[in-house]
Amino acid sequence: MPTEDPVHRALGLTDDEVADIERLLGREPNHLELAMYAVMWSEHCSYKSSRVHLKRLPTEGEGVLVGPGENAGVMDVGDGIAAAIRIESHNHPSSIEPYQGAATGVGGILRDIFTMGARPIALMDPLRFGPLDAARSRWVAEGVVSGISGYGNSVGVPNVGGEVVFDACYAGNPLVNVLCLGVLPVERLVLGQASGVGNLAVLLGSTTGRDGIGGASVLASAGFDEAGADKRPSVQVGDPFEEKRLIEACLALLDGGLVVGIQDLGAAGLTGATSETASRGGVGMDVDVAAVPRREPAMEPFEVMTSESQERMLAIVTPESLPEVLRLCERWEVAASVVGRVTEGSVTGGGRLRILEGFDGKVLADVPAASLHEDAPLYERPMEEPLGRSVRLGRDPGAPAPEECGPILLDMLCDTSWVWSQYDHQLFLNTVEAPGGDAAVLRLKHPTTGADTGRGLALTTDGNHRWCAVDPRQGTAMAVAEGVLNLACVGARPIAVVNCLNFGNPEHPEVMWQLSEAIDGMADACRALGLPVIGGNVSLYNETAGVDIDPTPVVGQLGMVDRLSQRPPGVGLVDGHRLLLIGHPDPTTLAGSAWVWSQGERGGRLPALDLQHHTRVAGAVRTLVAAGVPSGVHDVSSGGLGLALAEMAVRSGAGFRVDGIDGPAALFSEAPSRVVVCVAPEGVGEVEAAAAEAAVPCIELGEAGDDRLVVEDLVDLSLAEAVDAWRLKLPEALGAGVAKE
Repeated sequence: MPTEDPVHRALGLTDDEVADIERLLGREPNHLELAMYAVMWSEHCSYKSSRVHLKRLPTEGEGVLVGPGENAGVMDVGDGIAAAIRIESHNHPSSIEPYQGAATGVGGILRDIFTMGARPIALMDPLRFGPLDAARSRWVAEGVVSGISGYGNSVGVPNVGGEVVFDACYAGNPLVNVLCLGVLPVERLVLGQASGVGNLAVLLGSTTGRDGIGGASVLASAGFDEAGADKRPSVQVGDPFEEKRLIEACLALLDGGLVVGIQDLGAAGLTGATSETASRGGVGMDVDVAAVPRREPAMEPFEVMTSESQERMLAIVTPESLPEVLRLCERWEVAASVVGRVTEGSVTGGGRLRILEGFDGKVLADVPAASLHEDAPLYERPMEEPLGRSVRLGRDPGAPAPEECGPILLDMLCDTSWVWSQYDHQLFLNTVEAPGGDAAVLRLKHPTTGADTGRGLALTTDGNHRWCAVDPRQGTAMAVAEGVLNLACVGARPIAVVNCLNFGNPEHPEVMWQLSEAIDGMADACRALGLPVIGGNVSLYNETAGVDIDPTPVVGQLGMVDRLSQRPPGVGLVDGHRLLLIGHPDPTTLAGSAWVWSQGERGGRLPALDLQHHTRVAGAVRTLVAAGVPSGVHDVSSGGLGLALAEMAVRSGAGFRVDGIDGPAALFSEAPSRVVVCVAPEGVGEVEAAAAEAAVPCIELGEAGDDRLVVEDLVDLSLAEAVDAWRLKLPEALGAGVAKE
């Protein structure tokens, strides 16, 4: 007769990890303690497979107020204003419960921002799903988009952009990444740490239920199989209206100087919030588990301590401030309960986290707070280059025949407005450049006075699994570079990077090699471009039935528009205006391109990336946009020059006629550091002068206008045909009704 796994294995702990816990405690842990270590030492919470590699990222730079390790990175953006930014993943929950998985991903990232003292002002959502012709992929996509819009619109934070990618590698494991940006007066910045012996830990917000128990360890720290749907109880359930009240209550507490430290309850729930605040502050904490308000009867202490029920915050306040804290919470209709007390720690060993049944009652758990937060295992997992990679790199990926170029271009066109039209992107009336362009732009207003600074914040998210599957190091560097160019297209200079590293099973040596290479590629690019990495998220075990997703690092970038006097030109054409290409004019390979991928070919080497050249291209484009010279601008990335031109045409209702493109490879190559500029005839000289000053190539492609898309000897399509292909792809696939799971 088969025997059941020991409790620790059922909780996701290995035999060696339990042995480590026993050494830390000097005894065997009880069930509650095991559950607490299981969630805190999970891959999702501890980064035990990635921390050794993440240390190689550059994290310091001009304006950095808070770097990695806190709830969000924070940059000083001048005028006494700071910007907080964070990106997170909610991949596995969204796969098995798309609406709530995506909705609570939005809720969690909002709390990461306002726990720093910032008011959330913008969301972005980079999304990856399986193929459109798969019913389950459509079901997941519809549920995720609905969850993001349902939560974000209700809580009142605009969604200003993102990405939508459909590919077979995500068929069983979608990626739902969410980025949030917030602003705060610099003096309101607060960190997630406890201090002051005798201070109180006050739990704010929703009651605690059984939803989300094991959400970090069960869902985000293990691979998927056919039984994935059985894990639905681990998915949290969100309430955006409670979140809205919680935002206002927390900001009011911070404005009133009533909070010593504050932490959201995300992964690992109350265990995470109490251990992290105590550990960061070098103190201990007693937690009265009986004082935690519950919405379900007969909850066990381990359920209360590991539940990831949403819309909850832990505030550290002085006893003297408690009456005013409770009064303000009552005003905002937010429940508040004292559930803990700060206790003494030591300089070397920190303090103890004790879980009690009543402050004077039975001790249910007693562990060093830092052992949960800082002493998780650190693995240097085996790494191995994927089998056959050198052979694939040496293979010629080929190119389509000239007569195939028109149909290929039509197939690539895809209007994503079906997604973002469901989001409110004009809340607060700060959005200058809405979704659909190269990057989003928001007016920068003072968070206290509301005064317009005359400057802007720009946001973009970029990732390309195809590039990273061919070469994770260079592919990740190209994603960083693409973000810089996207910001340049709206007149912004980049100031900081955050990342969401989505990879497969870290127990597979090829996956760890991919992760290590991607981190080095990001580090190399960020150093060359002078960008600090101020935060991020690692999402591992993105696999289904043993098959890993392609490596998918998603790069979020924050940029500054130093003088926001006009809207960016946007992705579009104007009849009679000239088309120019700034940047390298002669791409030579289709490796990693959308066309090659559509043929099932993964061979070849990626196009070269010269980061010094790239910096000069971005600078020239940024200068032109700031001066108001272009009437349209678009970077060349996925789909190559052909898709860049076609997107400019269909978005503006103007055709084009270009020549001098040397064959299909030049049309569809995704070589970096190139931007298409549309400019009035009298402005051509100004574009050429800016390129010459930056020492980068600039060639004339042709002219915008007429009702056809013509690339000499390669493409001749009617504008109407292209617009139909662009507009109808997603609505026809997703708008015909909700597909069955």
